Amino acid sequence: TAFCTGVNPGFAGGAYGYVAMGPYQGGQAQFIRVPYADFNCLTLPPGIEHEADFALLADIFPTGWHGLVLAGFKPGESVAVFGAGPVGLMAAYSGIIRGASNVYVVDTVPERLAAAEKIGCIPIDFKASDPVEQIIQKNGGMVDRAVDAVGYQAVDASGSKEKPNIVLEQIIKVTRPTGGLGIPGLYVPADPGAPDAQSKEGNILIPFGKLFEKGLHLGTGQCNVKAYSRYLRDLIISGRAKPSFVVSHEVGMDEAVNAYDKFDRRIDGYTKVLLRPNGPL
Repeated sequence: TAFCTGVNPGFAGGAYGYVAMGPYQGGQAQFIRVPYADFNCLTLPPGIEHEADFALLADIFPTGWHGLVLAGFKPGESVAVFGAGPVGLMAAYSGIIRGASNVYVVDTVPERLAAAEKIGCIPIDFKASDPVEQIIQKNGGMVDRAVDAVGYQAVDASGSKEKPNIVLEQIIKVTRPTGGLGIPGLYVPADPGAPDAQSKEGNILIPFGKLFEKGLHLGTGQCNVKAYSRYLRDLIISGRAKPSFVVSHEVGMDEAVNAYDKFDRRIDGYTKVLLRPNGPL
């Protein structure tokens, strides 16, 4: 059995393209062409015992893990993860697996915060009050590492959409001097739909002076899935990791459009969806 990796932040069962991917637009389809499959595919054990867990090796589990790597995380440190979508929950889960002292997860969707709490994290609702102040109060000070799992489409407490600098500001504020920031959240070099002229050109205003003053380490970039997938596969097989806790729904292809809509609007508990051509098992 082999599993092909892809780029797919919201759904598993295929992939839909990403900027700068060239002619390969993804694979939300029953059959896909996999260039260099002998290199890109991951060998899995027979059977379907871990099928839902293995599906998450295509993107979100490695990307969440990558967020901690970018931040320079070490066991025993405290972590704040901004965004409790699939990647954010995987980053938080990776912190739990890797021995974080405390993991704070910032979001406002009740089902997502509940999922974070269920795996041992401390949920922070950013609409209740300033999430930075909440974390500092609960942690007794700033955290060691912070992960931005949101990206340029972040919203603020008022619900105003596409505030590309808000999470970057918050992770800089909440992280202790000489700490580290991991930014796997998507940022683009140009955004025609951005709210201001600077953001349209990919220029985002952040408190760089505070970043410099604190001497913060900063890592960014898309995840190289193959750098992690073999090790994360073995964590799943050994029983040390079960990332499928994040899967909220498994649906057939005839329900895909409705599931995409609900996931996009963050309603009815649609936090992660597996698409199956013949319907759920």
